[in-house]
Amino acid sequence: MVVYEVWGGQPLYGEIPISGAKNAAVAIIPAALLVDGVCRIENMPKIRDVTLMLEILQELGARVRLLDDTTIEIDARHVRNIKAPYDLVRRIRASCYFIGAMLSRFGAAQVPPPGGCDFGVRPIDQHIKGFEALGATVEVKGGFVRASAPNGLVGSTVYLDVVSVGATVNIMLAAVLAPGMTVLENPAKEPHIVDLANFLNAMGADVKGAGTDVIKIRGVQQLTGGVYSIIPDQIEAGTYMAAVTATGGEVVLKSVIPKHLDGISAKLMEIGAEIEEQGDALLVRRTGKLHRANVKTQPYPGFPTDMQPQILAVLSLAKGTSVITESVWDNRYRYVDELTHMGAQIQVDGKVAVVEGVGHLSGAPVHACDLRAGAALVVAALAATGVTEIDGIHHIERGYENMVEKLQGVGAGIARRERPSPVSLKSVR
Repeated sequence: MVVYEVWGGQPLYGEIPISGAKNAAVAIIPAALLVDGVCRIENMPKIRDVTLMLEILQELGARVRLLDDTTIEIDARHVRNIKAPYDLVRRIRASCYFIGAMLSRFGAAQVPPPGGCDFGVRPIDQHIKGFEALGATVEVKGGFVRASAPNGLVGSTVYLDVVSVGATVNIMLAAVLAPGMTVLENPAKEPHIVDLANFLNAMGADVKGAGTDVIKIRGVQQLTGGVYSIIPDQIEAGTYMAAVTATGGEVVLKSVIPKHLDGISAKLMEIGAEIEEQGDALLVRRTGKLHRANVKTQPYPGFPTDMQPQILAVLSLAKGTSVITESVWDNRYRYVDELTHMGAQIQVDGKVAVVEGVGHLSGAPVHACDLRAGAALVVAALAATGVTEIDGIHHIERGYENMVEKLQGVGAGIARRERPSPVSLKSVR
C-alpha cells in the first residue's frame, strides 16, 4: 500500500506551477469524438482521471498519441463503437459525457452508469431531459444507459431545473452537430464550461453565451480539428492557497487565471490570508492569526463545493466558531471523522458543519475517502504537529498532478511511501 507521509508544522515558501484543469480536460476528451480530423490538446494534466478518459477513448477506437508531457493528439475519425467499456466507465463520473458525444456523432450511445467519488446520489435526470428535448429516447436497461436518435438530434430549448455542470456539458456535446438552434437556459457557468465551449468553437462549432445564463448552440455539419490549450486548474490552485493559509508562509502560484479564483480568494482573505495578483500569478501569504468565517458552497461564481473540505481544514485551526453550509451535494462530510482523529472539533447536522477552532492539529493515521477529502487531509497534515500518514491516496492522484513534488518544492515535509500490507490470518499458520 502506498501512502503519503507528512511531517507538518512548517510554513511554505516558493513557487508552485498550476496544471491544466481536471474538470475541463475530462469534458474536452469526449468532445474529441465529435471532431472529423485531428485535434491537439495542450496543457493536459497528468492525472488518473485523464488517463482513464483517454483509455475509454482508445477502447472506442480512437488513436491517442502523447506528443510531450502535457500535449495529446487525438484522432477519432475511425471510431465506430457506441458501447463504452464497463470496467473503465464505472471508475469515473465524467464518463457520462460520452453519452452526449456519441449521441451527437452516431445517433446512439450505450454507456454504463458512471462511477467516481461517492458523496451522495448524483442523478442524470437533467442530462436525460436535455437529450429527450433534442429528440432522443433514453432508457436504463441491462446495466447501461441506452440513448438513441435514429432520425438524428434537432436543436431545441432546454431549461435545467437545477444548475448542473454535468448536464450542461452533456447537452452542449449533444447539440453541437444537431441541425438548428439549441437554447440552454439556466446552465452552469463554471470556467470549465467556458473552456469546453472555447474548445468546440476552436474545432469549428458555433457556441455562444457560455458563462452566462443562456447558452446558444447553432448546429454545424462537422468539426474539423485544430489546436487548443486547457485552462489552469481553479481547484488545484485553491487547494494550495488553502495550504499556505493553514501553514503560514508565502507562495507564488504560477500560471493561473486570478478571476477564476475570486470566490476562493475572498473567503481566504477573510480568514487571514493576504493575496496579490501578479498578472497570471497569485502571491499568497499568511503571517498573522486565522479568523473564523462562514462559508456556503454555491455554483460558480460562488464558493465551489470542490473547495469545501479544504477550507474546513483551514477553519479547524481558526479561533472561534465557523459554520459551513454545503448546498450542492449531499453526504460530502464523510471525511470529517478523519479530521477529528487529528484533533479537530466539528459537528455535522445534515448539510451544515459547525467548526470550533482548536488552534493546532496533531498528526495521525487517516484515510482519504474521496478526491477533495484527500486534499483536505493534506492541508490539515501540513499544518499539524507531528507525522500524519494518509492512505487512499489513489483518490488524491485522480485530480492532482505531482502533488508531492510540488509541495516538496515549497519546503513541505511530505513523501510517498510504501507501507507493508497487513498480514492476513491465512498466512499465519
